Parts: sequence; structure tokens; C-alpha cells
Amino acid sequence: MATKAEKIVAGLGGIENIEEVEGCITRLRTEVIDPSKVDDAALKAAGAHGVVKMGTAIQVVIGTDADPIAADIEDMM
Repeated sequence: MATKAEKIVAGLGGIENIEEVEGCITRLRTEVIDPSKVDDAALKAAGAHGVVKMGTAIQVVIGTDADPIAADIEDMM
């Protein structure tokens, strides 16, 4: 079974679509290459409370486990 971090990566369009990720208290702040590959429904199914898109900057609101998830994603990159 996929981890929460793996599900979020898939929702962001795959590891190859993520340029940068950082945890910020309750959200993941990411930069993606192609924002059209971001799947809001998949991110919400992975546990996201919300998704904020501003061009290639995507914020995934996930709660207080944002920092550990960001670290897990960075390990995959």
C-alpha cells in the first residue's frame, strides 16, 4: 500500500513533475513543472484538506504532518 507521501506525489503529477517541496506548518509548498498534471481529487483522497494553485506554485493543505511528509517526498527526489 502506498504511503501518504507517495499518494501526494502521485496527485502532484509524479516525482518528475515536482521541482521543489517544503513543509510549512500545515501545508506543503511545492513548485511543479506542469500544473495541469496536478489532480485535486487525488490529493484530497490522499488526505489533503485543500489545494491552492497559483501558476506553478501548489500548496497542499494537509495539517500538522506537513514537515515529515515534505521530508519523505524530498527523500524520493
